[in-house]
Amino acid sequence: MKLLVYSAKDFEIPFLKDANVNNSKVTYIKDALDTETAIKAVGYKAISIFSGDDASSIVLEKLWSVGVRCITIRSAGYNNIHLKTAKRIGFQVANAPDYSPYAIAEHATALLLALNRKIIRADHQVHSYNFLQDNLMGYDLHGKTVGIIGTGRIGSIMVKIMHGFGCKVLANDLVENNNLVELGDVIYTDINNLCSKSDIISLHIPLTHENYSYINKEKLALMKKGVVLINSARGSIVETKALIKALELGNIGGYATDVYEKEKGVFFKDNSKTGIKDEQLKNLLSFPNVLMTPHQGFITKEALTNIAEITFYNIDCWDKGVISKNELGLENDNS
Repeated sequence: MKLLVYSAKDFEIPFLKDANVNNSKVTYIKDALDTETAIKAVGYKAISIFSGDDASSIVLEKLWSVGVRCITIRSAGYNNIHLKTAKRIGFQVANAPDYSPYAIAEHATALLLALNRKIIRADHQVHSYNFLQDNLMGYDLHGKTVGIIGTGRIGSIMVKIMHGFGCKVLANDLVENNNLVELGDVIYTDINNLCSKSDIISLHIPLTHENYSYINKEKLALMKKGVVLINSARGSIVETKALIKALELGNIGGYATDVYEKEKGVFFKDNSKTGIKDEQLKNLLSFPNVLMTPHQGFITKEALTNIAEITFYNIDCWDKGVISKNELGLENDNS
């Protein structure tokens, strides 16, 4: 089966090549999938896309018209594809659901530690030969209350990490993880109580219609003054305008994130010479207590190996006429 890989990054191509054990015919392009680049899939039965690619209804129609029949997504999240349209047309679609929850949870922890202990600021100061410590105050994580919103694969690992630091862990999810409860690692509670009691809140929920702007003005108002908010999930889960207001008022002690609600056109490219036009993002980055990384949580050797292997597992299944265990149904109805 011929495969076209959109948004191919230099750092991931070697992993994809190593995983192609059945020698599928593969072409890698840096272009993101959109209405203009869909035509590049002419002659390919399958494509692989990343979370920043546009697989909206109009793009899917174009892909089908040029002969594409299978789409494998190199991420766990799939809010960038209109799945209902894809299944209606006849596409086979699969994602990479279990590539490495440890990579994301560990990155969320790194964000928390770096923000709390002023690691980035200290590093910049020391590189300028400034060894003063006056503005580097943090606090012990031990004994703090951490709220985990979402205890799926990633969130449950985050619970264990925070429990290992000696934190009291609260959690909120539609489905409780009984194993975590039985081990005594977590106490489930309603979202209002979690927001009001937590010193630190970490987000680990998928982006759905219901979760869009889930952390909004109302929930931010419930949070403890000085709370630290960590987002390694999806940018649009947090209402950025409301977050900025809370930062301006000093209600939020800090925000550390690996994602942003309007990543398209900004993330996954070097804007250091051209700058960015997103005034909201500029405003967010102007706060000294905001730490942002460029959606790099998945960039570990283990995660990239797993993503590549899952990608070609999906392709090989379809090539054999077998349904992939990662195939997606109709549960996502986003545009």
